[in-house]
Amino acid sequence: MEHPHIHCVVSGGGLSDDKSKWISGKKNFFIHVKVLSKRFRSIFLKKLKAANKNGELQFSGKIVKLSVGCEFQKLIDSLDKKEWVVHSKRPFKKPETVLEYLSRYTYKAAIANHRIIKVENDHVYFRSADYADGNMQKVMCITAFEFIRRFLLHILPKRFTTIRYYGLLANKCREVTTIG
Repeated sequence: MEHPHIHCVVSGGGLSDDKSKWISGKKNFFIHVKVLSKRFRSIFLKKLKAANKNGELQFSGKIVKLSVGCEFQKLIDSLDKKEWVVHSKRPFKKPETVLEYLSRYTYKAAIANHRIIKVENDHVYFRSADYADGNMQKVMCITAFEFIRRFLLHILPKRFTTIRYYGLLANKCREVTTIG
């Protein structure tokens, strides 16, 4: 059965904060990044406040003070004043591309062993792609301390779960073998 073509008209931008002028998006973009960022910030903070109000958040350790008085609201207010930047990418062309993209973030370590060239004089030398230079492969050298700090950024806190346990990659979805 042939599907009829559906034509949609979508905005190429959004209103300014005071709603007095239109901010056009860049050519070939759906919504200007500043408009998208402000909208995302608004929705995120609204959901965060609701989660706190419903008792869904727990504060311990260095941030335990957020559970006292108006400290949480002070945090929300400070986050609302900051400029947020939402990173968005072009949509993937086909489902297989989505799976390939996600697979890089579900089962691998922060850095593969074969990328580490040597450890010498308290420095680690490793291969990395320089995205600003057309994905050119380059050798980086950083202190062992900095290497470990960056590596540890990829270790999730207690009770956090990697994405492989949710959505498409969840155990309950393992019976699904085809995409289409």
